[in-house]
Amino acid sequence: MRELLCRLLNFYVLIIFFRIVLSWFPLRPGGIVFTVNQWLFRATEPLMGRARRILPPMGQFDLSPIVVIMFLQIVVGRLILGC
Repeated sequence: MRELLCRLLNFYVLIIFFRIVLSWFPLRPGGIVFTVNQWLFRATEPLMGRARRILPPMGQFDLSPIVVIMFLQIVVGRLILGC
């Protein structure tokens, strides 16, 4: 069970990285990349939105992915699951 949760945790972190990379490119509505980006947004926004509300504004920089990844890897992964 722990192995499965660790894999899901790593998969979620990978989804966040894909969202970060896709945010660097212009997307056209209706395209397959746009659809993938929408799915990534829906999957990651619950945690990243909470982190964004806690963090102070940093201009155009969004530090919420860094905070969420650190939280998931350190707190959830190492302390709770022992990944």
